[in-house]
Amino acid sequence: MLMNYTTEHIATDFLIIGGGVAGLRAAVELARNGDVLVVTKDAPSESSSEYAQGGVAVALSDEDEISIHFDDTIKAGDGLCIRKSVGTLVEEGPMRIRELIDWGAEFDREGTRLAFTQEAAHSKRRILHAQGDSTGHEIMRVLIDKVRSMHRATKIDFAFTKDLIIEQGACTGALIIQQKQQKVLFIHARAVMLATGGAGSLFERTTNPPVATGDGMAMAWRAGAELMDLEFIQFHPTALFLPGAPQFLLSEAMRGEGGMLRNIHGLRFMDDYHPARELAPRDVVTRAIHSEMLSTSADHVYLDMTHLSAEYVQKRFPRIYNTCKTYGIDITSAPIPVSPAAHYIMGGVRTDLWGATSIPGLFAAGETACTGVHGANRLASNSLLEGLVFGERAGIGLARYAARHRKGPLTMTPARTAAGSKREGVFTASDIEHVRTALRKLMWENVGIVRDRKGLSVAMRKLREWDRMIRNPPRDRDALELRNMITTSLLITSSALKREGSVGAHYRSDLPAKGKNWRKRIVMKK
Repeated sequence: MLMNYTTEHIATDFLIIGGGVAGLRAAVELARNGDVLVVTKDAPSESSSEYAQGGVAVALSDEDEISIHFDDTIKAGDGLCIRKSVGTLVEEGPMRIRELIDWGAEFDREGTRLAFTQEAAHSKRRILHAQGDSTGHEIMRVLIDKVRSMHRATKIDFAFTKDLIIEQGACTGALIIQQKQQKVLFIHARAVMLATGGAGSLFERTTNPPVATGDGMAMAWRAGAELMDLEFIQFHPTALFLPGAPQFLLSEAMRGEGGMLRNIHGLRFMDDYHPARELAPRDVVTRAIHSEMLSTSADHVYLDMTHLSAEYVQKRFPRIYNTCKTYGIDITSAPIPVSPAAHYIMGGVRTDLWGATSIPGLFAAGETACTGVHGANRLASNSLLEGLVFGERAGIGLARYAARHRKGPLTMTPARTAAGSKREGVFTASDIEHVRTALRKLMWENVGIVRDRKGLSVAMRKLREWDRMIRNPPRDRDALELRNMITTSLLITSSALKREGSVGAHYRSDLPAKGKNWRKRIVMKK
């Protein structure tokens, strides 16, 4: 399959696959303990962390307490949060944010004090933001600068990780393809971390960048790792809906600052669905919008900011204001057409509190991982905090693992990858874009906001058909990425079928109650 490519073997102490907040925070930690190699499949800026607008939730204001943040997170998770994970997140979160500030992070302030806003399901104003609505960009800037200053971390961009290397039951590296250079890299490491982000691009409508194709989850599955809670997909209520425009996220903070949802007839409708109206939990708001669109035979609703001061809106949401203005909408004088979009996966590769997976030597953090901290529905703006807290912890976990298993020079001989043996059946290059488009439409319609057994079963049959066709894909990124999309879609759909009831973001119209065994986790393993 790779016979025309040159092969190179590289040894490092630590390999991090993915360059978002979790991966970079781990790199900072690991650079104190050895040489670190960070591999990304695209440009360094292409990650969900970079696009995060609303902010980072942390109990740092005078009116807030860690215990209140804990309670809000538990409540949003609809009974399925793992309490130890939540405790770790909210207790260590303030340390990680203060650390960022010490490293030069410039969060917005009111005078000399940090400025906090409120988002849905938070009982206090605890959302820190930067440049109004560019929080992820600011955190990434600081972490990139910090990693560069440590001199023991290097990066390889535009390099696709095909599979993990498994030797004697442990993960000892990864097989990397540099398509442009026609080169295959066998990266050998003492410990490996997955930080490849989420899987929003499996769906036709998503706020995620195109790189969010579930790669880490698919790789971990092929390697034999456990995955958990994959049925829980959070659909953000408000993404821009405009022909020719990107599915641009319209931050939760817009509703936190007073934005109102109206249907196509101009009627404010959230009073009919939840006492907290626009500040209800995300899954509630999303299903309310879905219901309103069905009842009015519309493909969108409106987010209305026109009752607020134009000067305030422009200052508080400059990126959103300018983006909408580019597409002909002045959000200070006209309501914004919006509809839901896939945003965040609560599940992922199952880990402990130090990022360790069920495979020795393999760790995970960020959206790729599942510590159980989000339960069935993530509390708004907890994801950047999760990347910081559990990225740092995973870094410590990798360093400890490497110290315990230090056995002289690293092996530099070819090793078995987790992909297994070749099988017949492959897509041609012309098939790939067609199937990718069809898959995203299938997942949106059958495994989206509202699900049922019939639709999920239809999706399973089609996904299995595609899976049989692409088990031996071409060597190019598009084909390998599509293979990962099919694998992760199958895992999500199978999990959604197994959870016979409705909890948090997972809503089954055929089984609207939680069901008898609703507290049981859905754990997937090859």
